[in-house]
Amino acid sequence: MKTIVIANWKMNPATFREARKLFEATKKIADSAKSIAIVVAPPALYMRELRGAYMGARISFAAQNACFELGGAHTGGVSLAQIKDARVQYVLVGHAERRAAGETNEDTGKKVAAALAAGLVPIFCVGETKRSGSGEHFLFVKDQLRAGFASVPPAKASRVIVAYEPVWAIGSDAAMSPRDMHEMAIFIRKTVVEVCGESGHKVQILYGGAADETNAADMLRDGDVRGLLVGRASQDAGRFAALIRALGDA
Repeated sequence: MKTIVIANWKMNPATFREARKLFEATKKIADSAKSIAIVVAPPALYMRELRGAYMGARISFAAQNACFELGGAHTGGVSLAQIKDARVQYVLVGHAERRAAGETNEDTGKKVAAALAAGLVPIFCVGETKRSGSGEHFLFVKDQLRAGFASVPPAKASRVIVAYEPVWAIGSDAAMSPRDMHEMAIFIRKTVVEVCGESGHKVQILYGGAADETNAADMLRDGDVRGLLVGRASQDAGRFAALIRALGDA
């Protein structure tokens, strides 16, 4: 199975001209990375035009956020039906920045279930804001996982991708250690199995949080993950190319 790399551009770049330039560079990177599945998550304003102009098969697309309602009076919202109409396959759910803006565990559960019902693949983000020696972060992540998978039919559990993003590492200069990630990956699968049964063993897990060209290969090799959720490094074509090359050597 291919390694998965989600390129989360967040609210960047500032203009569509720059976005198109970054996407052209990402296309070249993807064309040379046959063992890696690259998913680009651009700002919503750029998504349909970038997707519509892309005729290749190496890159897939993800929405950075979506409303769980089918439609209606939700000013500023983007529905899952609109995302699917743009021929986008994935949607981020519960990213730490969305949670910080007020998204609750209950909201993420509704979004995960609605995304699956719409035929999209949810990339469900979980992660603690801080760590202590007492292990409280495991309980924090368990609550997030239980809420996110609460309405997921067991037969569809394996369609959910879980992205573990320790909030304390996002935007920092140092990722967590692969050994700690391996421990968390085991815990994530165990928790999903408790909620959804044996199909939880098939859940794919990604790491996100200061993932870049310096630590990507080690995390993939020793962290028990299928890929990475990349923020800052995906917005620089040179760094993203270096990250993908590093994964090729993992």
